[in-house]
Amino acid sequence: MSLVVVGVSHHSAPLAVLERVAMGDEQVAKAALGLCAGDYIDEAVVVSTCNRTEVYAIAERFHAGGDEIRELLARIAGVTVTELEPHLFQSYDADAVEHLFAVACGLHSAVLGEHEILGQVRHAWELAMGERAARSRLNLLFRHALETGKRARTETAIGRSTASVSHAAIELANDELGGLAGRRVLVVGAGQMGEQMAVALAAHGIHELAVTNRTTERARDLAGRIGGRVAPYVDLMAAIAEADVVLSSTGSTVPVIDRAMVAAAMQARPRRPLLVVDIALPRDVEPEVATVAGVVVRDLDDLRRFAARGLERRADEVVGVRAILAEEIERYTAEQRARQAAPLIAQLHGRAETIRAGEFERAARRLADLTDEQRTAVEALSRSIVAKLLHLPSVHLRADAGTPRGERTAAALRDLFELPE
Repeated sequence: MSLVVVGVSHHSAPLAVLERVAMGDEQVAKAALGLCAGDYIDEAVVVSTCNRTEVYAIAERFHAGGDEIRELLARIAGVTVTELEPHLFQSYDADAVEHLFAVACGLHSAVLGEHEILGQVRHAWELAMGERAARSRLNLLFRHALETGKRARTETAIGRSTASVSHAAIELANDELGGLAGRRVLVVGAGQMGEQMAVALAAHGIHELAVTNRTTERARDLAGRIGGRVAPYVDLMAAIAEADVVLSSTGSTVPVIDRAMVAAAMQARPRRPLLVVDIALPRDVEPEVATVAGVVVRDLDDLRRFAARGLERRADEVVGVRAILAEEIERYTAEQRARQAAPLIAQLHGRAETIRAGEFERAARRLADLTDEQRTAVEALSRSIVAKLLHLPSVHLRADAGTPRGERTAAALRDLFELPE
C-alpha cells in the first residue's frame, strides 16, 4: 500500500483550470467514496479550496491509483487527462506526507501562513470519514497534519499579519484605492469568507457596508452583527450601483455578477469608478465585466500577486516552520511504523499466551495443593516471564518496521513461532 497525492494548485494551474476542478462538499464526499469503490484505492480524502484541488489516497498500486485520480479530476474538469496533465502534480509516500504537512502549515498557500487552510483540511478529512473513505491510515496522516499546522502557528509567527485570503482581499482593495475610509462597500455572500471580509472592513473607516446573499436571513444576521444593512439579492444591480467597492465570495457554481448587470449599474452612477474584488472559486464575476468602462476587476490571480509582495515579512518564519515540519514528519513516521508492527506483535504475544496458558493447565495437578493466592502468584509469575522474554523482540519490531531489517526480523519471528502471514 502506498500514499499518493495527485492534484492541481495555484502553483501548477491558472485560475481558469482551478475553477473547473473545484468541488463543493457534496461532490467532494462523492468523489472520495467513488475512488474507494474502484480497483486500486482503499482510502481517499479530497481537499478542494480556492487554491487547490488535491486527492490523497492509499493505493494498492500507486501508478494505477494515480491514474484513477487523474481520470476523476479530468471528468470533473470536463477535459481529457491529456489536456489536464500539464497542470497536475503527483507525489508518493514520504514526499506526499511532506506536501500535506506543508499545506496544513500554510507554506503552499497564496497568502503565506494563512489560517483558513487548516480548517479546510480538517473539513475535507471529516467529509471523507463521514463516507468511510478515510480510515486508519489516512486518519493517522491527517491527524498529524492538523497537529503540525497548529504547532507551526503556535510556535512561529507564520500566521501573523495578513494571514487569510479574506483579509488579503481587503488589503488589496485598500491598496488599489489608496484607502477605504469613506467608501461604500458591498459584500456579496454571507458565508465564512463574506463574514471575515465584513468584519475586517470595520478597521478601515468605511462610510457604509451593505451585505447581500441569496438567503436573506443569513445576510440579515451578518449585517446585524457588523452594523451594516441588507441589500436585496434580487436587485443586485441596484446594490452595485450604490457601491464604490464590491467584494464577492459566494458558493455559486456559475457567475452571479455579469457584464450586463454591471454595465447597467455604471449607467446609473456615471463618472464614479467601481472596484470589484472576486475571491470566489469558481469565480462569481464574469471576466467580461472588466471591459465595462470605469470598472476594475481583481480576482484570485491578482490577489496572489498582491500577497506575494508581503512574503518578506514572514519569510524568516519559514525556517522555523520547516524545522517543525521535519520533527513532525519524523514523529508521524515513527507512529506509522509502530502501527505497521502492531498486528505482528499482537500475534506473537497471542501465540505465547496460548502456550503459557496451556502449560499452566497441564501443571494443574502439581499445583493442586496451592492456595488460590499462591496459584494466582504462580500464574502472574509465568505471565511476567513471557512478557519479559517478548519485550525486546517487540521493541525491535516497532523500531525497525518498514525497513529491510524489520522485514527480516518479522519473517524470522513468523517462522519461529509459526505465525500466519
